[in-house]
Amino acid sequence: MEGEKGQTAKATSAVGDLRKSWQTWAEDHIEYQRKNPFSSDDRLASKPAHTHRGDPTYGRPPEGSRTEQRGKDAHSHVGKEVEELCSIIRRTGEVGEDGHVRVTFGQLFETYVTISNKVVGILLRARKHGLVNFEGEMLWQGKDDDVVITLLQ
Repeated sequence: MEGEKGQTAKATSAVGDLRKSWQTWAEDHIEYQRKNPFSSDDRLASKPAHTHRGDPTYGRPPEGSRTEQRGKDAHSHVGKEVEELCSIIRRTGEVGEDGHVRVTFGQLFETYVTISNKVVGILLRARKHGLVNFEGEMLWQGKDDDVVITLLQ
């Protein structure tokens, strides 16, 4: 008989823990939806004002969220790819009279594509950060093989 009471107490405790866990999740979700500008749930009373372009949190994930961490990881990864691209340009290019290393897009594409298929995107990022320069908005394999890419740093 005492064994049955122990079993019942354990089962009740497990159900109570599960109930508390579910309640915590539900409350957290409601709070998240209150802050979510895309939530269409009209029952949530306090909708925050939407952030605007001048706001430092505009277009940014919530601080400490997994989305923020994924963004930081991606930024770090792309930074490493830009460094690698510059290193390949240094190795495969030729130094000009002004001291800058230059390589044609065709030569860089053939070398870099074995490492990554994102060579054009990485080139655009490197240009945005002032590391390389080239003519045109976008480079296309075949069409722009003779475009000269200059390593600025």
